[in-house]
Amino acid sequence: MGWAVSLTTAGEGRSKGGSGGYPTTTGGGVPIRIKPCCYVASSGGVGGWKTLVRTQLDEIFLTSQEMSKTDAGILPERQLPVRLMKSLAVSSSRPYTSTLQELAFAHHPKVLHFLASGSVSNSSFAVTKLQNFSLSLRLLQHIGIADYRNNVGVAKVVLKKGKTQLFKDGSPMVYSGAVDRIIGRPPPRTGDVVLVADGEETPIGWGMYNSVSMFCVRMMQLEEEAKREPSCALDVEKLLETRIDAAIELRRSLGLPSANTNAFRLVNSEGDRLSGLIVDVFGDIAVIASSAAWVEKYKPEIEACISRISEINHINWRPSVEILKEEGLDALNLKQLHSSTCPTRTKVVENGICYAISLEGQKTGFYADQRENRQFISTVSDGQKVLDVCCYSGGFALNAARGGAINATGIDSSVPALELAKENIVLNNMDPERISFLREDATVFMKDALSRNESWDIVILDPPKLAPRKKVLQSASGMYRTLNSLAMRLTKKGGLLMTCSCSGAMTQSGMFLRILQGAASMAGRKITFLRQSGAACDHPIDPSYPEGTYLSNILLRVL
Repeated sequence: MGWAVSLTTAGEGRSKGGSGGYPTTTGGGVPIRIKPCCYVASSGGVGGWKTLVRTQLDEIFLTSQEMSKTDAGILPERQLPVRLMKSLAVSSSRPYTSTLQELAFAHHPKVLHFLASGSVSNSSFAVTKLQNFSLSLRLLQHIGIADYRNNVGVAKVVLKKGKTQLFKDGSPMVYSGAVDRIIGRPPPRTGDVVLVADGEETPIGWGMYNSVSMFCVRMMQLEEEAKREPSCALDVEKLLETRIDAAIELRRSLGLPSANTNAFRLVNSEGDRLSGLIVDVFGDIAVIASSAAWVEKYKPEIEACISRISEINHINWRPSVEILKEEGLDALNLKQLHSSTCPTRTKVVENGICYAISLEGQKTGFYADQRENRQFISTVSDGQKVLDVCCYSGGFALNAARGGAINATGIDSSVPALELAKENIVLNNMDPERISFLREDATVFMKDALSRNESWDIVILDPPKLAPRKKVLQSASGMYRTLNSLAMRLTKKGGLLMTCSCSGAMTQSGMFLRILQGAASMAGRKITFLRQSGAACDHPIDPSYPEGTYLSNILLRVL
């Protein structure tokens, strides 16, 4: 026989329920008074909740010997209460529901199973106290969302009329222009947890606040999600654990890591519901790229989550200094704070090809987003002459050589990048007569090659981010057009051009194909669109935030 719980609201507590106005329940014919943990918590904050739970645990502690005599197999001596009290002290920063459930199911599953089964026949004081505690746990499990909705210690960011639906639909970024007012004294500070509410001040979710950034709130959990996962409501640490665990499971379902690939993206910001946080894994090293103030605030918690992954032995924290300056953080302090004992170089494998990478290099050290596009090049390179423009550490050229290219040439202007590329030739036991890397400016090299009447069967053009902001999109368009025009002229008639843009502003604008058509006209060539792709599948995109789409990879036939 199970427990039947009848609930009352905070306002009804004095007129309904059992003694003292509390809700009551019955089990096995024994009336039990339930102390309303969630109401105390919501009106008195964390302090009220702790006081209530500690009181209940004290009562259990004082009567533990009596309980042990009642059923020695269930509660051996004083062991259970001591473990409960220690756990409560350790978990004091955890959310109400999460902490209580963890205490219950981690430390006395036998007791809860015993009580919940309805098989309790002894109505002693000790049993009653344990029943009260157990039922409080069950009550919180069902209505723990009340703590989230009514928490008086959390400020509310109230949205303007007409702006609510966008965020109910899942958009993770609340821009400052969408905010009507902020309720809370003192006002929230950057990095604080806040509720996000509609014009009627009804919460629609919660997120991380920033008083300086154009991103006023980065949404973490919507109302319906909080109902489904009350343990994560308003608790950043628990949310981090849940989301990172989900990210790990997703990558494992994609076959990452594997014997052939141990370089991949583990957390992709909004795509993994953790806006401003990126984690790339390179073998046993995790590189954490921070681009939000809240990520910096919760650095210890994030590192703790990542360090629990069995394959990870080192963590390298790389703050995106320029972006974080826009978040209101001091760039000098960021550089001083983030010293690391992590190795600066390592080796990884991707699709069976070995790479030496520098963790002080571009991006997080390696462009895992192009993994699937590099592999595609290996499938079309047999017997071909291949040019890799802006090659960085040689990824496309190495794949072309592995795929049977008769010659692969990579060019880049960065000396450190070319040192890595040349090291990669040796690592993969490739013939230096068939693959080479040159230090050249992309535009100068292509113009000189044209003057020598050189051409290639396959050309890959993967320039750096030319349009980091929308405001420079027009000027960047001219650079993309010029580079692609030169690349088309270097491509043999009927050959292939794989051209890329890693500028989110360009990709999201939809201008890239028009620019390529303009480049073809400039080059006096005809192009046919063959294939379009983006970042590899370990870079998920939230459809409610298309701004997270940044990479365009387009394959053209050039006539």
